[in-house]
Amino acid sequence: MADRGVDLSALPKEVRDQLAELDLELSEGDITQKGYEKKRTKLLPDVQPPASSSSSNHAPPPSGSSRYRERHSRRTHRSGGTRDDRYRSDIHTEAVQAALAKHKEEKMALPMPTKRRSTYVQSPIETRTPPDSSSGSEDETSVRRQSSVVAPPPMVNPNLQSPDSWINRTVQGSSTSSSASSTLSHGENSGPPPDVTAVAPPSRGSRVDLPSNAVVRGMSRGQSRSSMMETADGVPVSSRVSTKIQQLLNTLKRPKRPPLSEFFTDDSEEIVEVPQPDPNTPKPEGRQIIPVKGEPLGVVSNWPPALQAALARWGATQGKSPALTALDITGKPLYTLTYGKLWSRSVKLAYTLLNKLGTKNEQILKPGDRVALVYPNSDPGMFWVAFYGCLLAEVIPVPIEVPLSRKDAGISQVGFLLGSCGVGLALTSEICLKGLPKTPTGEILQFKGWPRLKWVVTDSKYLTKPSKDWQPHIPTANTDPAYIEYKASKDGTVVGVAVSKVAMLTHCQALTQACNYCEGETLVNVLDFKKDMGLWHGVLTAVMNRIHTISVPYAVMKACPLSWVQRVHIHKARVALVKCRDLHWAMMAHREQRDTSLASLRMLVVADGANPWSVSSCDAFLNVFQSHGLKPEVICPCATSPEAMTVAIRRPGVPGAPLPARAILSMGGLSHGVIRVNTEDKNSALTVQDVGHVMPGALMCIVRPDGPPQLCKTDEIGEIIVNSRAGGNMYYGLPGVTKNTFEVIPVNANGVPIGEIPFVRSGLLGFVGPGSLIFVVGKIEGLLMVSGRRHNADDLVATALAVEPVKTVYRGRITVFSVTVFYDERVVIVAEQRPDASEEDSFQWMSRVLQAIDSIHQVGLYCLALVPANTLPKTPLGGIHISDTKQFFLDGNLHPCNILMCPHTCVTNLPKPRQKQPVGVGPASVMVGNLVAGKRIAQAAGRDLGMIEDQDLVRKVVEFVSLPLCITPVLQGVAVSTATCVQLHKRAEKIAAALTEKGSINTGENVVLLYPPGIDLIAAFYGCLYAGCVPVNVRPPHPQNLAATLPTVRMIIDVSVCAFLHMHAYDLPRRRPPQIYKPPTAEMIAYLDFSVSTTGMLTGVKISHAAVSALCRSIKLQCELYSSRQIAICLDPYCGLGFVLWCLASVYSGHQSVLIPPFELESCLSLWLSTLSQYRIRDTFCSYSVMELCTKGLGTQTELLKARGVNLSCVRSCVVIAEERPRLALSHSFSKLFKDVGLSSRAVSTAFGSRVNLAICLQGTTGPDPCTVYVDMKSLRHDRVRLVERGAPQSLPLMESGKILPGVRVIIVNPETRGPLGDSHLGEIWVNSPHSASGYYTIYGEESLQANHFNTKLSFGDPQTLWARTGYLGFVKRTELLDASGDRHDALFVVGSLDETLELRGLRYHPIDIETSVSRAHRSIAESAVFTWTNLLVVVSELCGSEQDALDLVPLITNVVLEEHHLIVGVVVIVDPGVIPINSRGEKQRMHLRDSFLADQLDPIYVAYNM
Repeated sequence: MADRGVDLSALPKEVRDQLAELDLELSEGDITQKGYEKKRTKLLPDVQPPASSSSSNHAPPPSGSSRYRERHSRRTHRSGGTRDDRYRSDIHTEAVQAALAKHKEEKMALPMPTKRRSTYVQSPIETRTPPDSSSGSEDETSVRRQSSVVAPPPMVNPNLQSPDSWINRTVQGSSTSSSASSTLSHGENSGPPPDVTAVAPPSRGSRVDLPSNAVVRGMSRGQSRSSMMETADGVPVSSRVSTKIQQLLNTLKRPKRPPLSEFFTDDSEEIVEVPQPDPNTPKPEGRQIIPVKGEPLGVVSNWPPALQAALARWGATQGKSPALTALDITGKPLYTLTYGKLWSRSVKLAYTLLNKLGTKNEQILKPGDRVALVYPNSDPGMFWVAFYGCLLAEVIPVPIEVPLSRKDAGISQVGFLLGSCGVGLALTSEICLKGLPKTPTGEILQFKGWPRLKWVVTDSKYLTKPSKDWQPHIPTANTDPAYIEYKASKDGTVVGVAVSKVAMLTHCQALTQACNYCEGETLVNVLDFKKDMGLWHGVLTAVMNRIHTISVPYAVMKACPLSWVQRVHIHKARVALVKCRDLHWAMMAHREQRDTSLASLRMLVVADGANPWSVSSCDAFLNVFQSHGLKPEVICPCATSPEAMTVAIRRPGVPGAPLPARAILSMGGLSHGVIRVNTEDKNSALTVQDVGHVMPGALMCIVRPDGPPQLCKTDEIGEIIVNSRAGGNMYYGLPGVTKNTFEVIPVNANGVPIGEIPFVRSGLLGFVGPGSLIFVVGKIEGLLMVSGRRHNADDLVATALAVEPVKTVYRGRITVFSVTVFYDERVVIVAEQRPDASEEDSFQWMSRVLQAIDSIHQVGLYCLALVPANTLPKTPLGGIHISDTKQFFLDGNLHPCNILMCPHTCVTNLPKPRQKQPVGVGPASVMVGNLVAGKRIAQAAGRDLGMIEDQDLVRKVVEFVSLPLCITPVLQGVAVSTATCVQLHKRAEKIAAALTEKGSINTGENVVLLYPPGIDLIAAFYGCLYAGCVPVNVRPPHPQNLAATLPTVRMIIDVSVCAFLHMHAYDLPRRRPPQIYKPPTAEMIAYLDFSVSTTGMLTGVKISHAAVSALCRSIKLQCELYSSRQIAICLDPYCGLGFVLWCLASVYSGHQSVLIPPFELESCLSLWLSTLSQYRIRDTFCSYSVMELCTKGLGTQTELLKARGVNLSCVRSCVVIAEERPRLALSHSFSKLFKDVGLSSRAVSTAFGSRVNLAICLQGTTGPDPCTVYVDMKSLRHDRVRLVERGAPQSLPLMESGKILPGVRVIIVNPETRGPLGDSHLGEIWVNSPHSASGYYTIYGEESLQANHFNTKLSFGDPQTLWARTGYLGFVKRTELLDASGDRHDALFVVGSLDETLELRGLRYHPIDIETSVSRAHRSIAESAVFTWTNLLVVVSELCGSEQDALDLVPLITNVVLEEHHLIVGVVVIVDPGVIPINSRGEKQRMHLRDSFLADQLDPIYVAYNM
């Protein structure tokens, strides 16, 4: 026995025992590899310690090296392997190592996610209870695997093999006994990838790019970004984040497998790429299968007419004979129930159920009623009595698991079962009843989804002894249901399979014949006695044959794993019913008991022997226990399903006869549903053992699992269907589903039924081998159909577990399922991570699993998530509840601690990127009259502006001195000051005098106004005009955030070469200026308007006196602003339309303005709405940020507002001032919420302006209401506009951006060709208007650079008119509504900023659409923003929930963007609320966010790099 070159047999016995103990601890995960090596070195001081495998930087030596082999043969022949053996075989480990070695050569460096250190602090190991890493679920075929992985792409044998050649006639030796945990390298330390951040991003137009210190509100933690090193583009030179992005790009450059097919249709209908059939795909070539017939069911003369009759017979004639022995928690016998006691107690219970539950005249239970049996696994005796008591009372028992809490996994689905079966009564034991969860009043809790139940305790002391003349009625078995067995389906729903009395009896007879049961035998049962094999053999067939059953509950197995072997030895049992996990546990504890003998066993039934990964367990168990008398021929795997019951079972063999053959199949062939012998490479094989022959009296076929039940060919994998009297009859209470499962008529290749006999679907996938042996390769519910190929969840689990998971995950706590994303199934693996696993270990393990599965199965993983220990939902017997886990994943409730998304590698059905055609269109080819490409030209105009009587604003103020104009700023709900035109005029004169005298300012010089919102600001503006200066209005820096806001002020001053003005009233001179300046021409600059655009650029535009007058007149006409009017303005007065309304419009029109600074709402939310109500305002202007503040802050307080007397019925129009697409959802929410305080649903509308023209649209008092249309998003990405119905898939609602102002003309233009577009196209909005800005203001006066933005001409059509380019995309649609002149109204719809659009896959995306989808993905996403960096889509989301939700968002965000926008997200960044910068108008500053992210200044909670 060589162990790392040491002869263990030469060591003293105590040292050998200590070494064995140490090996066990390592395999259990109780000590780390490092601790193991340390302790082992102490025990073997003269042995050179091997290199520690915990190092994450060193790969293991090649598998051929002797030291590596020695490390993996540590426990050969001693205990049959470690606890992990049931998941691995040498074949598997070799295949995985080969796959990973190939990846290792590529020196791949996957970027690790970035995680804030405080987010996930795992609690210390001592304080956590590690989950049971070998949980004994009764439905855990998905987690009890040997990890025998199959390897790289299998070669398909082109020639058809004969059926005999499928089978390897030589018996396979033990494939697992010598393997222990393999340790694989944790990544190579390759050098850092080249930094790409110094490369300039694509040019975003020729405007001046704003450096990092622009005006940004909500900057993360007030950090100044002026200190970061930058290139000319404001992009950091060196940054950790961008290095990782480069790493990700390097990874994604690898060729995909399968390759992305080139396919795209430039049509409004999006077509998903359909993979072309591969000519090398193996196809079935055999003849059509012939149904396989089991041996005839023998006729036995003394066979009882019903199962109850057998119990009655043994109770009367063999009363002292033992029926059942139950064990206590230590594995010792607790009690033995004789056949006499079983009979008498069952009769008492039947009598009580029928006669003693209600009042004398009322019978609660009638024959045929359904009754729930709720008994714990530790109490088989009570269950037996209850089950047979129900049969004798002719009521139908429905055994279910004991509900432990309201939050049990699948608890509501069990309620669905009870409801569909009409259960109103539950039988239980006194102890179990006491343990059920209760309400404070002591009543049993009403479980979610359960019908109201009456609970009946069945302990003997509560049962009534029947009178001597009462005998239970035992009719001959008929087709009425005898019992209902529950079954959890793949989607989590729990249904009841009804088994008739005759089927129950026939099944017992078939099992007796197949297993050759004899009267008086002893049987050890480790399975759940409530269902499946445990019930059929251990409860029903056992009573039929007077067998003595020894029941070993799951809890006993956990405490004493060898207990079942001891019971076989002590009782000389002839039969044992076990699962692979029980074989494994017995091997684990084998060294504790050396004198056990299994020579008495004639049949060891392996209940999950149909699972392909059971082969290794059976071999390893035989290896260990053959020396204890275990005969090879007694191991009998079987195949079962709740619907078809026992499908096939291997009969006990004859001693000395050759063992049954094994099939060695190609994994590639299996994924295409065909059987091919694996001839090329043993590592790419799946070894399957047979499950014996068909049951006596049954007929079996193999049909295709999808579509009509067409018979398979002999070399094709299909679903096993069975016709037998011994099978389930229906899903109780579900006739629709029943027909598809229990009444299947197979058809031949022409679709003609082969007969009239109905078959039952078993849910097992398999084929018929030589000699009519049945082979099973998987289950329908474990099947993952990815890109047309079948993959078995169990196979993927085995591969994942072959990647040395000891330090990272618990072997028994891993599950695989698929989710449907973008028209295909995507594979997801979820596992519980060990508390002591390091971040790096976990990530390396995940990336290796990714590589291994890609190499071996040729399927890409979509997501791999690790969750903290003990957090996955469990089935009643401890396994993972797969459907609940899947639902948690989809709902964002999984709370992983590590996640790896790989959409780039596995999503291969995206359409080919659109190739844009070169545009070379001449006027002759398209211009015919007023038509462009068959559509009317997309243009619209406001009404005529009329004559602008005076373009001198200064003269206007002087003229209005006598008017009762009032400007009333409101602060904290109180009007702080009021200024008439006279007062304004006088104050402006004093300021003008001060400028000329004290400031020595010359005419035409720029003057910065640095004032808070108020009268002083307005007076200073007019003072500058009076003095002939050019005012530059600047927002004062925020005192709490100087670092972020002061640089913007400084930059504006530097750019505009301004003097600085901030005067108090007491600084002003007493006298008037000698004269008031009058501009010589109306084209002179009146003021400069500086603003930060959404792309983060600071732009200043020149506004002339003529433009000011035209704009004021246009607004006056549109909104009917006369001197008797009052309007309320809740806007920032520093730029754009907000400044015009504050400072210019009221002076021009002579109406009273009530001014409300938006920042006042932070201290008094209801200020704006209260002011509207108090002043009875008809027209009000606000921003989206104000509207959002009111919606979020006051939405729940409408009753309180009502109580305060707030009434908004006076409001006729509430106009939102914005430079963006109207926010329809926010407008609707605002209207709906404040409808209760009188706000009209028609009041809210929007305005639209841009840098080149401050006001293009504004909803006036006359004209039609703003209209909403629904456009197709797929077409919009192609710059086309296609209207669809509301609710259509991929529809996007868009609201008109207000009515076009008088004097304004707009046209939709192709931004590349500069030619006009038809109204079915999306294009840039160009505007012609007297109030357009004169040009950009630049420090060197180089207006020519930007001339094309302000004075540009169409390339054809109307080449004379001068237009200004807004930089926004939109379209014009003619509506059915009529305007004031009676013509049909042309509505302008703004879609988004041209500078902000994302060009991805050749299509045009608007960030707001992706952000809307992302915000809907999870309740914890407060706000989100998207941008691109080096062709990767980056999504930043603010998390408003708990930080443990952070990683839940990553798959949900990836899913929703893929589903709705057909884009793969490259990086997901989760940040704190308030990190996404927003400007004063409530618009996101995405480019600032991008720069902050790349400069690593966001302090994100989590950054995920999608592979």
